[in-house]
Amino acid sequence: MELFQALILGIVQGITEWLPVSSSGHLVLAQQLFGLGESVAFDALLHIATVLVIIIVFWKDILAILKSLFAWRWDDNTKLLIFIIIATIPTALIGYFFQDWLKALFNNMLLLGVFFIINALILFLTRFAKPNYKSLKWWQSFIIGIAQGASIIPSISRSGATVSTGIFFGLDRKTLIKFSFLMAVPAIIGAFILEFKGLSLENPLALAIGSLSALIVGYFALKFVIKTIEQGRWHYFAYYCLILGIAILAFLA
Repeated sequence: MELFQALILGIVQGITEWLPVSSSGHLVLAQQLFGLGESVAFDALLHIATVLVIIIVFWKDILAILKSLFAWRWDDNTKLLIFIIIATIPTALIGYFFQDWLKALFNNMLLLGVFFIINALILFLTRFAKPNYKSLKWWQSFIIGIAQGASIIPSISRSGATVSTGIFFGLDRKTLIKFSFLMAVPAIIGAFILEFKGLSLENPLALAIGSLSALIVGYFALKFVIKTIEQGRWHYFAYYCLILGIAILAFLA
């Protein structure tokens, strides 16, 4: 992997990790464009950059959760932590048992285009969901966890799946934002652990450049996404995914 390629892939990851357009799908397209194979080390370090972005943006919420936890105090923060744990269970099970099978789908460009269109449909349907500002329930967190696990499928966005499911439930947007992105932390760390055994730093400088670019770009992308959710414009991203999916299918035809 050349330094310029690592930079571009890091920027692609930083933007698409948070926008509901599937970072994995875009990385596959970028790697195909550059003629690169899958790099376990690069993907693993991008996971670390992703977690760092969440910590930087949500550090106040994380600190509040830790304070409530160590004070043995039952409040909204500890309740949120319990819901994150509940959501992590189906995500972990799906990731552990189906990860290899689902990731094998990434080699099929036809399916990549089809799932981009499915992702677009999910996003577009949020346009018709009414914001009832309901509080999060344990069973809803479990279902959102299933949605997160399903995002291993190529071209299905993690944020797109989790936030859209929360919007369909009519959840309070501020709670949904915190829950959706904080619940990504254990999922991403788990994915990193699964990949760690195959980790080899074949080009440390390229890996560092890619990770740093993903971190910097990802920070601003996440801030933008949060505003988009708050303003009820989540469905706007559907048009991009639809066009991209159709373009892939047309290219293969």
